[in-house]
Amino acid sequence: MTAFSGKWRRPKLLWERLRPAVRRLRRDMTPAEVSLWERLRKGRLEGFRFRRQHPIGASVVDFCCPAAKLVIELDGSIHEARHDEDAGRQGDLESRGYTVLRFHNAEVEQRIDQVLQV
Repeated sequence: MTAFSGKWRRPKLLWERLRPAVRRLRRDMTPAEVSLWERLRKGRLEGFRFRRQHPIGASVVDFCCPAAKLVIELDGSIHEARHDEDAGRQGDLESRGYTVLRFHNAEVEQRIDQVLQV
């Protein structure tokens, strides 16, 4: 039995474990995440549809475009001490066929147009 019907299936126990974190992350987005989400949502970036705080495997990524197999991660100060963990997550995502783009929050806040061009 799965928690979702349709294309986005995940084991029920995994989803029950991830759901509170996903909801908290969606509710408590950083200012950089809010700015980028406003530019990505509803197909605003060349028609590509993104999901925010989207679970992939046992990870929750900041933004995901399933059609393009693209993940965008925004790194704040907490990520400075989590290089090994972030590298492991990125390796897992890449093994699933995703391209991962990482940006610092300051890049999004100061140069969002350049971030979107990438």
